[in-house]
Amino acid sequence: MTVRVLVCDDQALIRTGFATIIDSQPDLEVVGECGDGRAAVELAGRLRPDVVVMDVRMPVLDGIGATRLLAGAGVPDPVKVLVVTTFNLDEYVYEALRAGASGFLLKDAPPSQLLQGIRTVASGAALLAPEVTRQLVGRFAARIRPVEEVAETQLAPRELEVLKLIAEGLSNSEIAAALVISQETVKTYVSRILTKLDLRDRVQAVVYAYRRGLVT
Repeated sequence: MTVRVLVCDDQALIRTGFATIIDSQPDLEVVGECGDGRAAVELAGRLRPDVVVMDVRMPVLDGIGATRLLAGAGVPDPVKVLVVTTFNLDEYVYEALRAGASGFLLKDAPPSQLLQGIRTVASGAALLAPEVTRQLVGRFAARIRPVEEVAETQLAPRELEVLKLIAEGLSNSEIAAALVISQETVKTYVSRILTKLDLRDRVQAVVYAYRRGLVT
């Protein structure tokens, strides 16, 4: 099946570049382009793309607000959003993920990462590169105020341990090594965590952990 993509960025050159890269692939198709978040919401409602590649800073409505309207809590038919950003905008990425984005990429990532990122998000998986998570979410942890300071009684001790490691940016293989368990076991724990906490994906698990003060 062809993955239908909507590209939203206020810089025409970047939009054109992304569209050219995406349309070069036989399994991907750009169905629309726009330059602000409000237009992205309107186009997504009309075109129903599989993935929206979303910039953060844009006029009329920024990428965070647009993401919240497309994929946020309570949206009946959410659209998968892949946020693109630069490190000097990284304080906004946490809010974008919290708003419902399925992942993020850096604008200077090679074309292969953009293409793989779109495919990953379209498949229903979360795109949260561990090495970027450490630099990004960790750097702004002090600004994220926990909503409550209670123990997570829903999770077993080992599940809570895995959740904390996910939030610290560790990949499944790194978690397996740290806890001396197999990667398959880690996958099982991750699945249980998402189910018990009613979370959509790994991205939401990271946000949940920071909001609950499980990681500082």
